[in-house]
Amino acid sequence: MQLIEDTLNVTLTIRGNKLIIHGEDDIDIERTEQIIEEIRAVNREGYIVKPEDIMHSIQGIKEGKPVSVLGLFQGGIPLPSKKRVIIPKTETQKEYMEAMFKYDIVFGIGPAGTGKTYLAMAMAIHFLLTRQVSRIVLVRPAVEAGERLGFLPGAIEEKVSPYLRPLYDALYDMLDFDRASKLIEKGAIEIAPLAFMRGRTLNDAFIILDEAQNTTTEQMKMYLTRLGFGSKTVITGDITQIDLPSQKVSGLVEALKILKDIEGIKTIYFTDRDVVRHRLVQKIIKAYEKHERQSTA
Repeated sequence: MQLIEDTLNVTLTIRGNKLIIHGEDDIDIERTEQIIEEIRAVNREGYIVKPEDIMHSIQGIKEGKPVSVLGLFQGGIPLPSKKRVIIPKTETQKEYMEAMFKYDIVFGIGPAGTGKTYLAMAMAIHFLLTRQVSRIVLVRPAVEAGERLGFLPGAIEEKVSPYLRPLYDALYDMLDFDRASKLIEKGAIEIAPLAFMRGRTLNDAFIILDEAQNTTTEQMKMYLTRLGFGSKTVITGDITQIDLPSQKVSGLVEALKILKDIEGIKTIYFTDRDVVRHRLVQKIIKAYEKHERQSTA
């Protein structure tokens, strides 16, 4: 209610079981009524609507864009265990989700907070639960350890777990902890450090390579050639945040150039306009970009 009031210049009042809309502009009142009716329709389906789910939709409706909250939820990814639907919050996110359905190899390139990894994880879980794939494989380069994971204590999962924490965070946000743990225990969800991918062929799997800007040319080529029959892969990265030594070329940057003309591979570019974390994150990203431009000048 607070979000609707702040965005559409109306006041909402609850009296008993009635919601009263006050406003000076009839158009704002009509838009508010439309949004509330669509939110009620989503709630009747048994799903919970969160403010962040509809923030961009409300802004779009205010700007006169034909955005349907109900349409977004109907085209989203349902998570029955959480009574939620993962929906695209920007046009780029919508294009990204459509690409993951249509293409077997998708690159998601952009800054932090744009939903690259989160949406890829949601899509992977959807494909697993609807039995379109038999397993999910999560991959991330362990740049800080120089890929020398054998020197770290514990099993492979324990060695690479700190580097895969963002993927775990997304996983546990979408599945109950017990269910996610059982899927990991059964091998339906596998963690695979990039250094251990060599020699494998992954069939009937949904594979996510996160932080791909920190792969070398050799690693990226090796990874891309692991894709087997009935599999999909989503490769995410931010080419402005490369942590490789200065003499190393990013495998992600090079792959984007080499593969740009291959049919069947889709690349989606996100910008700071697609940041959907806390509202201050977008401002922080813009402030740093401005500072870097001034420093360069």
